Amino acid sequence: MSVQSVDRTLDILEALADQGGEAGLSEIAARTGLPYGTIHRLLQTLLARGYVRQESDRRYALGGSLVRIGEVAERLVGGWAEPYLTKMVELSGETANMAVLEGDFVVYVAQVPSPRRLRMFAEVGRRVLPHSTAVGKVLLADRADAAAVFGRTGLPRRTEHTITSVDRLLAELVTVRERGYAMDLGEEELGVHCLAVPVSDGGRVVAGMSVSGPADRISALNRDELAQGLRKIAHDFGAQAFGSGR
Repeated sequence: MSVQSVDRTLDILEALADQGGEAGLSEIAARTGLPYGTIHRLLQTLLARGYVRQESDRRYALGGSLVRIGEVAERLVGGWAEPYLTKMVELSGETANMAVLEGDFVVYVAQVPSPRRLRMFAEVGRRVLPHSTAVGKVLLADRADAAAVFGRTGLPRRTEHTITSVDRLLAELVTVRERGYAMDLGEEELGVHCLAVPVSDGGRVVAGMSVSGPADRISALNRDELAQGLRKIAHDFGAQAFGSGR
């Protein structure tokens, strides 16, 4: 049984997150369908506890009290992911990673390395821009504000293969949504290819899981068959980690 006030409070926090962490009262109302009075009353409690702050223009933003919770949750989710990432390593023979979107950056939160001598590493905690990574593409493919993200971050050229056109990237995100996986073909690091699949909480993409390795080894794999296997593993992880109560 859900508690209405708790549900509504979480709706407000999720609405702020969906708006990039900041929104006005009318935007929150439009996303949640809640009356202005209810939103204002709940926001006062969140403000008092530091989970929301009010900016000088009277817009509301996610507050610093969420940082501690988020850091602990990230560590827990990273630990939960390891058995599933291990399955991805067994399936592909390559290093498996999980990443989330924090603001406009992709952050790696878990990794299981390949048993091979020549293998790829993306350090846990590393922050990268999303446009040149497969995990970034699967995370942004679910977002209506992808173009705005690209506008804020810019599209720096990491290698000669990096896509630096907003239109090309947006077209690629459409392809990612249609086929269910994303590729990084040496766009972040020369000689390294990566295939990533989304992790859903039942409604939204909340993380990306990927395998990465030397370009020749990834190219030798059956891409569609590999993606199908990775999607099944990511689906199982999403159901276990995020699916409760949905």
